Amino acid sequence: MINDIKIEICCGSYEDCLTALEFPVDRIELNSALELGGLTPMLATLQKIKSQSDIPICCMVRNRGGDFCYSEQEFELMLKEGQLLLENGADGLVFGCLKEDETINCVQCSEMVELAKHYRKQIVFHKAFDQTDMNRSIEQLVSLGIDRILTSGGENYPNILQGAKMLEKLNADYGHSIEILPGGGVRKDNICDLLKETNIKQVHMSASVIKKGFKQVDKEKLKGILDCLYKL
Repeated sequence: MINDIKIEICCGSYEDCLTALEFPVDRIELNSALELGGLTPMLATLQKIKSQSDIPICCMVRNRGGDFCYSEQEFELMLKEGQLLLENGADGLVFGCLKEDETINCVQCSEMVELAKHYRKQIVFHKAFDQTDMNRSIEQLVSLGIDRILTSGGENYPNILQGAKMLEKLNADYGHSIEILPGGGVRKDNICDLLKETNIKQVHMSASVIKKGFKQVDKEKLKGILDCLYKL
C-alpha cells in the first residue's frame, strides 16, 4: 500500500509474482496467458508462490480466450478449476459469465459465488462487466454477493481515464455494497488523475510488456507507475 492506495498486480507467471513482491503490493491476481486476457493459472504456480508469501492471491477462472458466454460443459470445468484453486490456497476467484445478449448470467454466477463462499473466500467479477449495461449489472452483482468488480468504467483498453466519471459514479452509488477496482490501461501518466477523479482507494495493473512472445510484468515499468503514488 502506498499513500493508503491498495495495489493489486495482475501476474501471468511465477516470475511475475516474484517481480510484484519486490514492491509494496497488497494483492495479486494470478493468471496464465495474459496476452489472451488472462486464463486459469496452473496449480503449481499458485502452490509455489503461496509457499513463499502470505500475500492474498485471487486466481482467474477462465479456461479459454474469446467471449464470456460459457456452455454447460465449459462452466462445469470452470467450477472444478475454481474448487481446485481454492483447495490449494487461492484467497479468491476472479471470473465473469455473460449471456449471448451481454447480460449477466445469474445462474452461472450464483454457482461460482456459492463455491467461493463455501470456502469463505472472495469472489471477483472481471472486466466482462464492461460489456454490459453497468447500472443494471452492478445491482445484480450486489444481489448475487460479489465482493469486487474489476472495471475500466466501460472504456476500451487503454482508455481507462475516459471511464473515470463512470467509475466515480459506481463507487459513490454502490461502494458501500461492493468494491469497485479500477483496472485496464493503468499507466504512469494516468494513475494519479484516475485515483483523484474517482475517489477510489485501490487500483489494478499489470505493468506488462511483450517479451519472447508473451506478456510479462516489467520491473522498471511497475516501479515507474508505483513511484507516482508517492506524489498523491
